[in-house]
Amino acid sequence: MTWLGDKPDTLFLGQAVEYAGTAMTNTLAEVSRNKLLEMPVNEDMQMGMSIGMALNGTVPVSIFPRWNFLLLASNQVINHLDKIHEMSDGKYAPKVIIRTSIGSQRPLHPQSQHIGDLTTGFKAMCDWVDVIRLDEPHQIFEAYRHAYERTDKRSTILVEWGDYYNEK
Repeated sequence: MTWLGDKPDTLFLGQAVEYAGTAMTNTLAEVSRNKLLEMPVNEDMQMGMSIGMALNGTVPVSIFPRWNFLLLASNQVINHLDKIHEMSDGKYAPKVIIRTSIGSQRPLHPQSQHIGDLTTGFKAMCDWVDVIRLDEPHQIFEAYRHAYERTDKRSTILVEWGDYYNEK
């Protein structure tokens, strides 16, 4: 995240980006505070703002700590972000980096509403947004670099494993 934070056009937004609250918070420790936008619990609005920022030239890194939270923004992801390129005959292609995870189960199991892996379902519903599950730590940096540097202006959902923050 530090590498992305050094880019002049990035902004990180989501819950627990500016203030502690999830395991992802610690991964933003070296990102300048003026690049962090703490959001209320309103996932649909967060994704709509991310799309608007991307249309204006920012590369938002929109953070949803778990798939189950990103599910609440599926309207914006599937009906807007994924379709805007087609709906605008290629004139608009906002690039959003969406960061999420399969919720951790260890050391405390948070119950089924927090541990979903919706990777397969979102892949099936998205034609223009790439969905990439990162199963090993060595995949992480390259995947984020690709998401940022891609020239096709596609958006990318990068899926991490919450349990791996303490295990790998």
